[in-house]
Amino acid sequence: MHFNIGLVAAALLVSASPAMSATFRFYNGADCQGGAFSVADNVPPRDCIFLPNGGSAKSIGYDGVSSEILFYLSGGPNDKCTNGAAAAAGGDSGCATAPAGFNFESAYWF
Repeated sequence: MHFNIGLVAAALLVSASPAMSATFRFYNGADCQGGAFSVADNVPPRDCIFLPNGGSAKSIGYDGVSSEILFYLSGGPNDKCTNGAAAAAGGDSGCATAPAGFNFESAYWF
């Protein structure tokens, strides 16, 4: 059987694409309750996703994370996935709620 290498490579890339992106949903309520006020689709791995203009969320829901996700608190030195994560979770899908008195501003997955 003879295969066109370019066609096979393109097919593998297309079939792998959905597994290489994640979806994030930002909620005002704990435990991803109350309806998402912001959604980010097709976020590639090793990319910091954050709420602009000083926005923050009490909880973040996620789908399609292949390995691990890190969550960063809102405010000052932790904005945009910097200076150490406040929480971490395993891959696949789930919801993370910020500690009492705090909100999340960003997340980073790999």
